Amino acid sequence: MTILLHQYDSSPFSEKVRICLGIKQLSWAAVDQPVIMPKPDLLALTGAYRRIPVMQIGADIYCDSVLIVRELERRFPEPTLFPARTPGIDQALAQWTDRSFFQAAVAVIFGGLGDAVDPAFKKDREQLSGQPFDPAAMRAAVPHMSGQLRAHAACISEQLSDGRQFLSGDRPGLVDATCYYNLWFVRSFHAPGAAAFEGLPGLDAWYDRVRAIGHGDRGTASREDAVDAARAGTPLEASVLAEDAALAGKEVAAAATDYGRDPIRGTLVGSSLHHWSIAREDPRAGGVVVHVPRLTFALSPVQ
Repeated sequence: MTILLHQYDSSPFSEKVRICLGIKQLSWAAVDQPVIMPKPDLLALTGAYRRIPVMQIGADIYCDSVLIVRELERRFPEPTLFPARTPGIDQALAQWTDRSFFQAAVAVIFGGLGDAVDPAFKKDREQLSGQPFDPAAMRAAVPHMSGQLRAHAACISEQLSDGRQFLSGDRPGLVDATCYYNLWFVRSFHAPGAAAFEGLPGLDAWYDRVRAIGHGDRGTASREDAVDAARAGTPLEASVLAEDAALAGKEVAAAATDYGRDPIRGTLVGSSLHHWSIAREDPRAGGVVVHVPRLTFALSPVQ
């Protein structure tokens, strides 16, 4: 079945996944979603999850870039995203790049853009995060956050100090995609912020090598096509871990614990040490299974 990536081109977490698709040389179709709400076609598939990216393969819907890359590796193991055979620590790296590294990039970008930020975008992100979106505060914090951003980038430079081509060695992997996207985000949307990366040995050449990987064989699909593909598909069979047996077949709600906390409601039909799978019915998409990561999500029974 076709890999559908619900995304928009300016999404940094989508860029992480796009580079992974490039490493694996996969064919896929971009389903462009709006940057801000409303997103009715996406919610028809996910139930409530509004963040980008979301990967769809038939009637299986995968939320969060961390789970998406895990599923890509499971379904398409070669070329591997783990050339150094360190999958556990490589996947755990996202707890750094998706949080403190990403927050430094966000502060530098939007602090630099200041009043040029679209008011509709600010309002949307306030609703998403539950926190004020305050470019003035970000602008005041730019000197400090630029230093933080440089410190994060210096870790990448240090890893490259022995002359290796990629962070794991001679072949690219998930660690390259995970570390690359924050630099890409800054360079793409607030070029002056990239001054934080200047003079770090090996960084520019590595960045160019990762960029040259590309995004695989990219096509396009409409949002309507994606909903139709879900209705026509059949979710994969799933099983529930023994530790989750009490909730198997029961109505549950899964919600992110960081931001975008709208709960996905349905029936628990699958789980592993890394994810939960929730079956739900939608008037347009039919029967789908929404998969969410355990890390940064919470699952609870619906009373």
